[in-house]
Order: sequence, then structure tokens, then C-alpha cells
Amino acid sequence: MAGAVPLSFATWQALLNNFAIERAAFTGIEIGVLHSLREIPGFLAFAVVFLLFLLREQSIALISLALLGVGTLMTGFFPNVIGLYITTVIMSVGFHYYETIQTSLSLQWLDKDKAPEVLGRIIAVGAFTSIVTFGIIWLAFDLIGLDFIWVYALGGVATVLIALVCAVSFPQFPAKVRQHRHMVLRKRYWLYYALTFLSGARRQIFIVFAGFLMVEKFGYSVAAISTLFLINAALNMLFASRIGRLIGIVGERAALVFEYVGLVIVFVAYAFVNNAELAAGLYIVDHFFFALAIAIKTYFQKIADPADFASSAGVAFTINHIAAVILPVILGILWLTSPSTVFLVGAGLAGVSLALSLNIPTQPAPDNEVIIGKWGSAPAFQVEAIK
Repeated sequence: MAGAVPLSFATWQALLNNFAIERAAFTGIEIGVLHSLREIPGFLAFAVVFLLFLLREQSIALISLALLGVGTLMTGFFPNVIGLYITTVIMSVGFHYYETIQTSLSLQWLDKDKAPEVLGRIIAVGAFTSIVTFGIIWLAFDLIGLDFIWVYALGGVATVLIALVCAVSFPQFPAKVRQHRHMVLRKRYWLYYALTFLSGARRQIFIVFAGFLMVEKFGYSVAAISTLFLINAALNMLFASRIGRLIGIVGERAALVFEYVGLVIVFVAYAFVNNAELAAGLYIVDHFFFALAIAIKTYFQKIADPADFASSAGVAFTINHIAAVILPVILGILWLTSPSTVFLVGAGLAGVSLALSLNIPTQPAPDNEVIIGKWGSAPAFQVEAIK
């Protein structure tokens, strides 16, 4: 399933800026609105816990994967503003609900000592598939001359077919711990929530505006953007599992401090870059830091009640997307007058994340979640489902 996701999402992402500008005549405002709409399903990811009354997590993951493929398949058929908004939302529902369940199942199925490395392997598998996808995109546009519509269709159909194969070929794996079927917010998880919120806000600046910068300011083509994605995927394939193993050795605190220091530097550099090759280098370094975000998941795995994983995965995705729903529109307007300020906002968010990461204990565990600001075993805030 990890390999199926990039077949659609990497195709959608690699083509988006060129498709939006060349076919749908997007400006910074429209691209900001599109990404805000794309993040609404992520904001509503908490509702996945209510689906557990109807379906097993594994089934939800497969259905979501198929929906991701269908949304991508439809994209090329609607080269206009409204059509691109609608197909993006369909694709996004599948993507975000799949990622929510994937996080929950990973935390349930993986042992704590092996989780960082195996999560890294999952990233590596997705990266390998991304390499194949970007290679096909490059061949399709540069050598064969296919239109956007056929490349989107190819990626979407491949994802749907893999989802069907997984549904038929694999058994339903048993759950080790019965998951809560209501929303759970615990005070002792506050640092995890804060880091997740800031990660979502900061990530949007990279996803929305770093790629847009490449096309609008430096004139990168589809083939050039695909090459950058190809390099990023190759680095993830080679190093993601090693990064996961390293996180298991040095701990979550050290890994996140390193990530956020690097991101502050990268975002400040984005704000003032005027060289296309240097901008490409920043894009690659920026993406490379994403693998270190494994540390946020493994930090939560170490401090959480195992029965909270499914509910908390949905809540975390919602928290991750609170800023993501609003920020792209606001920064899209700001982009029209000052693109540099957009990236300086990203540097500020990374700086706040750095300060918070210093509050992670060297040995996180239940009742040892933070250094400063402990609430002990305070009761959870629960929202019961309507049965």
C-alpha cells in the first residue's frame, strides 16, 4: 500500500503547478485556495474514528487508497479552476484518510524498538515507487509527448488496481488492542499536538510555495520539476531507513532539534534566493528533512496508551491541518506582494518548533512526556460517537 500512494500522489504533485498555470491559468490566489481545499479532508480526519463502527481499519485504508486513485484519474479531464478544485478534494479525501489509518496501523503493528527503522523503510518503499513514477512522467512528456490527461489517468488507474489486488490477496490482520471509538484529547499529549500543529503549518509552505517558486520565478518545466522530485525520492530510498535507525539511536529530541535548526536556515535562504540552481538545492535539502518527522510519531508511540492510536491519529491529522486549511489562502495573498515574507513565516514556525522540541525528555515514556509542563495522569477529554 505504501508503494501505491506515490503512483497517484506523486503524479498529481509533480504535474500540479504546470497543469494549474498552463491549463487553468492559476495565480498565487488560486493555488492558495486549491491547497486550502486540499487540506479540508485532513482537517476532518478525526471523523475516521466514527468509521470504525462500520469498517475495520484495514478496509478503510484500502477504500481510501482507491479513492486517491480515482481523484487523480479524474484530474486531467477538468483543466479549469472549479474542476481542479473538485478533483483535488476527491483525491485528498482518499489520501488523508489513508495516511491517518496508515499511521494508526503502523503504531499498533510495530514494536517500539523497531518502529523508527521500519517507518523509514515504509518511506523508502514509497520513495522507490516515486522514482518509477517520476521516471515515467519524464518519459511521457519529454520523449513520448503525452498530454496531462493521460499521465494523470495512468497514475490513478495504477493506484486503484493495487488497492484491488491488496483487498483480494491479503487477509484481515487481527488488532492487538481494541481501539477507542471516540475522540480522545489528553492533556499529557500537549507537546505532541503542538509539534504536529506546527509541522502541518510549516509543511504547507514547502508543498504550496516552494514548488510554485520554481515554476513562477525560475521557469522550471514539468521535466525539471520531475527531476527534482526524482532526486528527492532517490535520497529517501537510500537514507530513510538509515535515518529511522539513527533516530532509534540518538532519540527523538536530538533528531527533531537537528531538523528544525536546518529548516530555519533553509527557509531564510528561500526568502532571498535568486539563483535557480541554488533554489533547487534548497528544495532538495528541505525535502530531505521530512524523513526526520518520523521522530514525532515514535515520540507519541512511546508516551501513548496503545488504545489511543487510532483516535489520536485522526485527531493529530486534524490538528496538523488546522493551519493548513487557512494558511495557504492567507500566504497566497501575501505572495502577490512579498514572496520572501512567505518563507520568513516558515522560518519563524521552524524556530518555534525548535524551542518546543527542547522540551522532549531524552527517554520519553508515559508520565515522562515533557520536561516542563506536566499534567500527570489528567483525565482525557472525550467526544462520544452517536450510535
